[in-house]
Amino acid sequence: MARSQWGSRLGFILAAAGSAIGLGAIWKFPYVASQNGGGAFLLIFIGFVFTLGIVMMMAEMALGRAAHSSAVGAFRKMGGKHWALVGYMGVLVGFLILSFYSVVGGWTIAYIVKSIGGEIISSDAKVLGGIFSSFISSPSEPLFYHAAFMALTVGVVLGGVQKGIENLSKFLMPALFVMMLVLIARGLFLPGALDGVAYFLDPDFSKVSAKTIIDALGLAFFSLSLGMGAMITYGSYVEKDTSIPGSAAWVVLLTTVVCLLAGLMVLPAVFAFGFDPSAGPGLTFITMPAVFAKMVGGQLFSVVFFVLLLVAALTSAVSLMEVVTSFMIDEFHMRRVPAALLMASLMFALGVPASLSLGIWSEYTLFGKGVFDLLDYTTSNLLMPLVGVLLALLAGWKIWPQIEAQLAVGTRSSALWLPAMKLTCRYIAPALIGFVLVNGL
Repeated sequence: MARSQWGSRLGFILAAAGSAIGLGAIWKFPYVASQNGGGAFLLIFIGFVFTLGIVMMMAEMALGRAAHSSAVGAFRKMGGKHWALVGYMGVLVGFLILSFYSVVGGWTIAYIVKSIGGEIISSDAKVLGGIFSSFISSPSEPLFYHAAFMALTVGVVLGGVQKGIENLSKFLMPALFVMMLVLIARGLFLPGALDGVAYFLDPDFSKVSAKTIIDALGLAFFSLSLGMGAMITYGSYVEKDTSIPGSAAWVVLLTTVVCLLAGLMVLPAVFAFGFDPSAGPGLTFITMPAVFAKMVGGQLFSVVFFVLLLVAALTSAVSLMEVVTSFMIDEFHMRRVPAALLMASLMFALGVPASLSLGIWSEYTLFGKGVFDLLDYTTSNLLMPLVGVLLALLAGWKIWPQIEAQLAVGTRSSALWLPAMKLTCRYIAPALIGFVLVNGL
């Protein structure tokens, strides 16, 4: 069966950027940056993104195109049968992430509904915090929206690579950028907002700890969709004459810009309204409605914002769903429809205890973490970096000629940076990621 391909290089870049941007940049980045001191964390995060991040992204895309297969098949074909285990780990990461990510995606749908009803248009921190806490701790309401989000994700994936994933990304990702700029412009004029800008951009290295570095690396991998098979799968759909380094650079740049915009969108408002900058996963859902309450036509802006946040969540979720669906198609020769439906059902089932762990099952913990937090920590801080280490070793030592051949296509002066990438894959990435992994255990 002929493998699908992207319709254009722009479509591939926007789809990959959509995978990378998602809730990782807009939902997760502001609160993780807040919990780690703001400016210093931002610099460390950017350092990881533009060194290890771009190298690992190029390696994943090159591996996917060279093997012309999804994650498991790519590792098996290029590295040998034992390396297929790394591919299985990547698919597992995608499976685990989407199970709890769909819960958060469901929150965005719920907040669209709440925006239409006008119940979240308030600038009172206690009111907004109470609404959010009451919602996520409900035993049934979040599960309904979790199911709705999973259904939307499946719907896009069933449309295929070009008609589903690419068309969604090309139309809606630019709209997200525009909306974020409008909200930043409004938020910066709120009294006290500049304190939030200073907190976000002014580095205080006294707040840097081992946790800061671990969280920065984990968020870099999460935000760029690395270590979960997504970029390998997307790379397998890339035409042979498309420049992978150029495409990867655009994806990394767009993702970083959105992370910066997300910080400037959320943190000035946090300080303007006296919210807690380390409030956690609910920060965006609590902060942004307060901004809308201060805007003319705020209810309309609220609806539009959460629709676009849903789109951002959807583009990432689609990439994860494509990882597990492509795996089932390639490994078990299933058709796209039953493969996607089976995986969606299983991930929805795992998302149920993840959602309930934020409410009625909150007392049940493992290693001090509920199911939701445990899935987040295990994937972002352990499994994704581990897959990254193994991929770097495979690319740098065992299959470097094939990786180099893929990266040299359509690029000039490749002799200047390819040796540096080879050195990074062989020594720097395994050593640095390994150090962070060991200290994160």
